[in-house]
Amino acid sequence: MSNGDSSEQNPQQAQAPLIEHLIELRSRLMRAVIVVLVIFLGLYAFANDIYTFVAQPLMALLPEGSQMIATEVASPFLAPFKLTLVVAVFISVPFILHQAWAFVAPGLYDNEKALAIPILASSVGLFYAGAAFAYYVVFPLLFAFFTQTGPENITVMTDINQYLNFVLKLFFAFGIAFEIPIATFLLILSGATTVESLSKKRPYIVLACFVIGMLLTPPDVVSQSLLAVPMYLLYEVGLLFGRLVRRKKRQEAEDASEGSN
Repeated sequence: MSNGDSSEQNPQQAQAPLIEHLIELRSRLMRAVIVVLVIFLGLYAFANDIYTFVAQPLMALLPEGSQMIATEVASPFLAPFKLTLVVAVFISVPFILHQAWAFVAPGLYDNEKALAIPILASSVGLFYAGAAFAYYVVFPLLFAFFTQTGPENITVMTDINQYLNFVLKLFFAFGIAFEIPIATFLLILSGATTVESLSKKRPYIVLACFVIGMLLTPPDVVSQSLLAVPMYLLYEVGLLFGRLVRRKKRQEAEDASEGSN
């Protein structure tokens, strides 16, 4: 009887930790959703102001008397609503990543924890930096190019929903592109590749940057270059950090060998 009882209890004992992890995961997801909703509700009163701020790079370049338009009945409501929700998620990213970190941290070693925190913080900072670069550098140059190259008898009247989709795509593209140093650093740190191997592949990396720029941005050379060039520069930054880490590991290995002797 005792053998039978233990065989029945073992599956239950194995399922208990899984259920506890799922409950914790649900709890942390709920916290993240609640934070996003709270921030969204706090920002919704300023939804139109937020949209005006995001539209400012284009509005500042439109000819006098031009304005943005809404071609759909619900667009004046849905466009600011959608943007405010995206901004709420954008602001909540540090808290969301903190919840993810708190969920996986118990299963990590101390050296992994020490490395994961700076990587997470750097990832958030770089994503925000990419979005800021898009707004303050790319948008003025891009919209100046678009508004000044059209025929003189054409009045620019951009639909607010189409504009929002356009800028959100660029925000996301530049935010992800600015994560390249982290990705390069992790590839080198994990041993998946080496600094020398990545250095030899520079011509292919340059080509890949322009291909990605072509896929993620509008079909014009200006916007493609504005994404491809920073991507390549950030790739070089990742190689630099990879060299520093490799040098540090080599120094630690030499110190350990000298200490053992």
